[in-house]
Amino acid sequence: MAISISVVLLLLILAVVFLRNGALKISHALVCVLLGFYLASTSMAPTILSGLTATADIVGSLKP
Repeated sequence: MAISISVVLLLLILAVVFLRNGALKISHALVCVLLGFYLASTSMAPTILSGLTATADIVGSLKP
């Protein structure tokens, strides 16, 4: 568990640096994808999923 959390933190830091740099390349996108896979295997996955579902429901219910 400690190893996967440290990998998640490392990939999160790399993704933030790449996005702030403004030059998201293929290698950067690969790091972001790996971050997603590692986050999906952590205990934070249900919280992230419920947050994204709630946000999608709010956006879907908006009428222009």
